[in-house]
Amino acid sequence: MPSHAAHIQEEHIQEEHIRDEPFEVEVLDSRLAFEGHVWDVREDRFRYNDHELVRHYVAHTGAAAVVALDDDDRVLLIQQYRHPIRARDWEIPAGLLDVEGEDPLEAAQRELAEEVDLVADHWEKLARMAPTPGGSDEVIHLYLATGLSDAPEAFDRDGEEADIRLAWVPIEEAVSAVLGGEVANGAMMLGVMLAAERVRRRADAAA
Repeated sequence: MPSHAAHIQEEHIQEEHIRDEPFEVEVLDSRLAFEGHVWDVREDRFRYNDHELVRHYVAHTGAAAVVALDDDDRVLLIQQYRHPIRARDWEIPAGLLDVEGEDPLEAAQRELAEEVDLVADHWEKLARMAPTPGGSDEVIHLYLATGLSDAPEAFDRDGEEADIRLAWVPIEEAVSAVLGGEVANGAMMLGVMLAAERVRRRADAAA
């Protein structure tokens, strides 16, 4: 049986609106532990609850990702090789926030054009996600893009992007792939589920 204190805490959480809470700690020291080709690893020494802790984490630029949805409620998925997981996984168009001062929406628009040669008339912020908050400060900004058309120019691609596979998938099939455990990319999974909910609500409103 839970303690009285735990019971009080549980009731308090249930009554509150669930929202991540910014929290600052006293950072005693922060140094570059490893300088990588794309991102770095930092070592922070900080004080938390009267304890001195040391943590290493990937210092990430952040990223923007796009759920591109056409007029038939098909989502554009891309498949490309990802070396750390040794797989060609299904994703949504995405890219790093590696242009200094660039707004995440502008990055999303740039990536949609650069990765799949598309532009969109309408943009909607879906969410932001922290894929691995215990090991990285990365935040991915997710957007829904509709009113799609061809970009004015096509882009050259190299590396892992040279043989990207594109597929327009009915949103229901994409949801089934997520629920069935057939895909593992976090941004794609969250983006597809959020877009599917938008489609469902739109259909309910029109009924």
